[in-house]
Amino acid sequence: MSNMLDTLPGNGAPSQPARLFAAVTDLIRIVAQPDLVQAVLRFALAVPFWRSGTLKWDGFLQLSDTAIDLFTQEFMLHLPGGPYPFPAPATMAFISGCGEIIFPTLLVLGLATRFASLGLLFMTLVVELTVPDGWPIHITWAAMALAIMRYGPGRLSLDALIGRILGAAHP
Repeated sequence: MSNMLDTLPGNGAPSQPARLFAAVTDLIRIVAQPDLVQAVLRFALAVPFWRSGTLKWDGFLQLSDTAIDLFTQEFMLHLPGGPYPFPAPATMAFISGCGEIIFPTLLVLGLATRFASLGLLFMTLVVELTVPDGWPIHITWAAMALAIMRYGPGRLSLDALIGRILGAAHP
């Protein structure tokens, strides 16, 4: 059933605007292939956490003094009645630094993707409690993490390759 606005009067042929709209829609579908979209989402979510994580380390498993100072003196949890300092700031800096390197690496590889996205979603929630004015950026991170958790890594991932090797169906 065609829309009356999509056709020229009298002959039933699609109008030029309808043909243009269809062509643009087809082009968008060609460019925005689901597997490419999922790979770009994984990469886009990984980048800000990776960049933050690399600033926390002075070497292999060697936290920078700056990272510990941030969790000791600057970062606070903005909860009702607060803000409150982070408990065990050196431990929190270490856990944060590890998560900001491990989870993005897993995401880019597409390995344990849903788990890595869940980890970054949790970290996003903690970041939001630490920097509440950053919600416009944090909500985009949360949306990306939720989309990856829901739709998975796509076929351009190690998860999909492992699934094919093991004969598992792609969810």
